[in-house]
Parts: sequence; structure tokens; C-alpha cells
Amino acid sequence: MAALRDIWEEIGIPEEQRLERTEVVKKHIKSLLDMMVAEEESLKERLLKSIALCRKELDTLCRELQLDPFEAEEESTILQMEKNLRTRVEVMLKQKRDRKQELKTLQEQDRDLCDILCTTPFCIDSTAVPSLEDLDRYRRHLASLTAEKEQRREEFVSSKRQIILLMEELDHTPDTSFERDVVCEDEEAFCLSMDNIAALQNLLQQLEARRSLNEAVCTELRSKIVALWERLQIPVEERESSAVHMTGSRAKTRKALQLEVDRLEELKLQNMKSVIQAIRAELADYWDKCFYSQEQREGFSPYYDEDYTETLLELHDAEVGKMKSYYETHKDLFEAVQKWEENWKLFLELELQEELESRVQAWKQEHEGAFLVKGQQFMEYVMEQWQLYRLEKEKEKQERHLKKSRQIEAEMMYGSTPRTPIKRRVLGPHTPGKVRKLNGTSISSATPNSTVRSAFGGTIYHSPTSRLPPAGGKFGQARTPIRAVAKPPRPGYRERNKENVSQLNGTTLSARTFKGFQV
Repeated sequence: MAALRDIWEEIGIPEEQRLERTEVVKKHIKSLLDMMVAEEESLKERLLKSIALCRKELDTLCRELQLDPFEAEEESTILQMEKNLRTRVEVMLKQKRDRKQELKTLQEQDRDLCDILCTTPFCIDSTAVPSLEDLDRYRRHLASLTAEKEQRREEFVSSKRQIILLMEELDHTPDTSFERDVVCEDEEAFCLSMDNIAALQNLLQQLEARRSLNEAVCTELRSKIVALWERLQIPVEERESSAVHMTGSRAKTRKALQLEVDRLEELKLQNMKSVIQAIRAELADYWDKCFYSQEQREGFSPYYDEDYTETLLELHDAEVGKMKSYYETHKDLFEAVQKWEENWKLFLELELQEELESRVQAWKQEHEGAFLVKGQQFMEYVMEQWQLYRLEKEKEKQERHLKKSRQIEAEMMYGSTPRTPIKRRVLGPHTPGKVRKLNGTSISSATPNSTVRSAFGGTIYHSPTSRLPPAGGKFGQARTPIRAVAKPPRPGYRERNKENVSQLNGTTLSARTFKGFQV
């Protein structure tokens, strides 16, 4: 204003005009300031409106995003508050967009998995903004579906391979739409639903059952073929022509085996007599294994029939089957009896020792020197073997006494317990030290550890050269028997054992003096 007055004074503007001009200037300045104030007031209003809008939007976003309400700093300025709220809105809008985008992606994956697994899509509101918990639960659900898909895929691929192999082995062509889908279609296109997986396993089990049936049938056919080969005495050269079919269970193999059985059955009918005679030889072998008496053998009268017919063959087949089953059922017992017979023969060979001594003496006289066995004179070697045998039996006796003592101590401490009596393994009751006669055969009875009783019990005995005399120089010296009751043999068993007992006739097992000790 001072500058304007100086200009006005230099110009020579009258005072009244100066005052008017001054008022004009004041009005102009006031108008400018009023305009500036209005603009700033407008700015303030816009900021306040923006704050209100941001607050409202933040409330909405917090509800949609399931977050706690946003608390702005009340002490901050309007401008700072507006900036903070606007920034927060932008952040939450980005979170909303990210969640919606992730939900969309997860739903796409869910649809793909549901199409493959034929399952129901995950239940979630597509219009709402998912919470972090919802998204996490959705991700875990999809991870579970993915693992299930991989597991079913592996199961499908494995089962498919087995099914293809089984179909090839069974010469089976896929004849249903499902079988064609499994075998012929692309693995990625197969629907891995629970129903399809169950149907797949069912198909696999059916094929495996057919293969097992084929294997069983082929095994039975091969057994028949081998049996017929033996009965018909088919030459090895002719057997080799069918050797290629003696392994495997393919359909063509089964067919070839059946043809061979049919051929052999026809040949069997043409050679009925030789076949029946071969079966009779097999039957006689089982009779021998089962220790059948002559009366028992004669009980099967078709064995002596000379009218060679199909009916006679069937009777022999049935009898062989019965004897085979009987032998297999009681195989352990029959083998034990066989072992006893072998041991009995070894026991009878003890008489060789005297003969062997005489031959050794003759050798000494002839060669004028000692006969050595493993660097020892023969009789010293025999005595050493007897001594070792006696020590071993004494050790066994001490172990039994020790075991019995411990058992008595336990019974005294804890009370007695029921025990099953130990039965003697003998043919009948006898008194230690007495002689029992069998059809004229005199057998020195012995104690539980004696040689004769052990022979009846099935113990393996070596030749006399590997035995030592029992303590005291008495072979067969009585020991205290185990407290038990030996049951007498039943009459039926005595009759059946006639053939075995007859082997003892004429053999006397009495004590014989030999070089200072008895054998």
C-alpha cells in the first residue's frame, strides 16, 4: 500500500481517488484471501469426507476379511489421519483381491481333482471373501485330494500292469467297456473314483482266481500225466515231447496238458493189465511202508482179481489213494518203526565184534605186528570208544538228576504241579534184571539206559567197535528205572506185530564175556 501511495502521489492523483483506489485494493485483496480461505476450507472438507469414506470402507473390509476393526490415531492431524486411512484401505483391498484370486485358483484345482476322483467339490462361498482359516483349510483339503489321487494312480498303474499280464497269461481279450478302459485307454483319462478302484480290484481278483484255478488244474493234470507215464512205462523220449508243457499255467498249456491226459487215459484203457499191475506194485509199496500184515493185505480182494477191467482199475486207484492218505497221516510213526527195525539190525550186528577180534588176532600172527586203528591198537581203540560212551551216558544221568533235584526244590518252594508220567519206551512191562522171552528169543531186560531197552526205544546204535562197556564192566547193568507205569501191549497190536516179532526167533541176546567185560 505504501508503494501504491508513492506512485499515486507522483502521478498526482487526488486524495479522493487515492481513497477510492485504496478501497479497490482492499476489496481485491479481501476477495483473493476469501477465495484462498474457501479453497482451504474445501480441502479440509474433502479430507474429512475422505476420512469418513475410508473409515466406512475399512469397516466393510474388516468385516469381509474377518479382521478386527481398524483404530486410527485420534491425536494425529486431519491430513495424516486421511493418509493413514487411505493407505490402510489400499492394503486391505489388496488382501481382498489376493484372497479372491487364491480362492479362484484353489477352486480350479478342486474341480480338476473332483473330475478325476469323482468327488464333491469343497464347500465354500465363492461370493464372499474367504478368511485365512478358510483358505488354509481349503489348501489342506486339496493337498489331501492330491495325495489320494497319487495313491489311487499308483494303485491303478500297478493293478493295470498285473491285469495285462494276467490277461496275456489267460489268453483273455477285454470284452467289457470297463476292461477296455483299463487296458486300452490312456492312464491319465481313467477316472480314479472309489467305484472304479473297487471294480479294478475286483477284476484283478477274478483274474487271479482264474489263474489260481488254472495253476491248480495244471498241477493236477501234470500229476496225472506223471502217474500215467509211470504206470504205462512211457519212454523218456516220448515224455520229452510234452516237457515244454510241464511248467506254466497259460490257457494253451492247460489245453495241451488236458490233451495229453486224454491221450494217456485212452492208452491206459488199451493197456489195462499192465496199468493195474503197476498200481499193484505201488499199493504193495504202501503196504510195506505201513507194515501191513498178510491178513490185512488179503482184505483187499481186488488185488488178486485177474479180470482186468475199468472197475478193477478204479478200485485199485481208490485203495492207493486211501493207503497214501493213511501213510501221510501217520508218517512219523511209521518212520519211527522203520528206524527201530534198522536199529534192531544194528544191535544184532554186535556179534561181529568177536569175529572181528579173531580176525585182528589172525592179522597180528600173520604180520607179526599190532593192527592199528587211528594210530591205536584195535582193542585199545575199542576200549576208548566204550569209555567215551560211558562218560557221555554218565553225564546225561547227572543232568537228569540235577534237573529232578531242581524240580523237587521248586515243588517244595511253590507247591507241587501236575505232571504227566514218563512212560518207558518198551514193548511190555518188565522187571529190571529179568529176562523176557519173545517167541523163543531170550532178551536180557535192561534199565532205562541199557542197550537192549534203547534198541526197542529207537535209539541209533553203531557197530560194537564204537561202544564202551557200561560202568562196572557189566553190559546191561540195571539202573534205577524212572517211576512210570508201562502199559502192556494190546492183543490187537500183538497180532499185527507178529511179522516183526518173528524176526527175533532163533536169536539169543545173552551176555557174552569179551576181554574182561560183557557184551
